[in-house]
Amino acid sequence: MIDFNSKESLFENGFRGFKSVKELRKDISTIPNEKGVYLVLNFNLNDTDFIEKGTGGFFKNKDPNVSKEELRKNFVDDSLVVYIGKASSLRRRIKQYLDFGEGKKVGHQGGRYIWQIKHNSELVFCWKVIQSQDPREVEKDLISVYKKQFGRQRPFANLRD
Repeated sequence: MIDFNSKESLFENGFRGFKSVKELRKDISTIPNEKGVYLVLNFNLNDTDFIEKGTGGFFKNKDPNVSKEELRKNFVDDSLVVYIGKASSLRRRIKQYLDFGEGKKVGHQGGRYIWQIKHNSELVFCWKVIQSQDPREVEKDLISVYKKQFGRQRPFANLRD
């Protein structure tokens, strides 16, 4: 079984990359252009603070920010994983995610809470290419396993199962 708090376990379960937001903003060519799932990791477990106005962009004039109280309510203490996502193209989806985090108007707000983490440029992405399965089903399974490990809570920035 996968241990979401162990980089070694994530690697053993097929996750690759482990690149920071800062690194990926410089070069996304290491991200495969294939379907898969990805995780956003917070290695600063004991030093997580939130900002009132995140770096995420507005889409259709909707403010992506929520109160610090809402962020604290959703935050899962002692969890390395802050978001689990899926993609028909990992490179395209993660690039959209990063663009949104730079304030660009991108038509997808999934995982937007991470952009209100104070040290969001230090968050780390890892990904797993999926050959024959549907990435949505793999994402759902990962969230289900995560919830078993963390007392029925979803990852911080996953607002639905």
